[in-house]
Amino acid sequence: MKNKTEISKYIALILRHKPETIGIKLDEHGWANVEELIKGIHAQYSFSKEDLEEIVSTDNKQRYSFNDDKTLIRANQGHSIPVDVELEKVTPPDILWHGTGEKYVHSIEQEGLIPKSRLYVHLSSDIDTARIVGARHEKVVIFQINAKQMYEDGYEFYRSVNGVWLTKKVPLNYLYNLYKLK
Repeated sequence: MKNKTEISKYIALILRHKPETIGIKLDEHGWANVEELIKGIHAQYSFSKEDLEEIVSTDNKQRYSFNDDKTLIRANQGHSIPVDVELEKVTPPDILWHGTGEKYVHSIEQEGLIPKSRLYVHLSSDIDTARIVGARHEKVVIFQINAKQMYEDGYEFYRSVNGVWLTKKVPLNYLYNLYKLK
């Protein structure tokens, strides 16, 4: 198998944003047929079902899930296309965190946290995970979110199967303690 990371990113592109890249369709819940996915990826990379199973089982962010008989696969969250990954509404912890880059601070201070091209804002249950997420950017900035108050005020929260907290937006009045990290 070619570079596993490169192929995993390609799978994320397909299952989250552009299934048409390889000529497949996702159902309304984001599921793709495994055989069609493998065939589509195989057109660009040497790729097998075993390779796919390895990527799913070893992905440290647990980005993907199979159905029970492994005939379907989907991304757990992060979609920019309208799918319902069947998330249940849950009560969040009192505090959640959002890691990002310093270049986004001005926009966040104007609009709060918004999903931009995605369906949900992604939040972390601990500051260390938020720091890792933010580390994709040059200068890490971490926002603390008063999730308890948001929930009490009627905002809905979901938790994906890989532990990422999701909500439609985080208005400014729930954002606290801007941390700038090196």
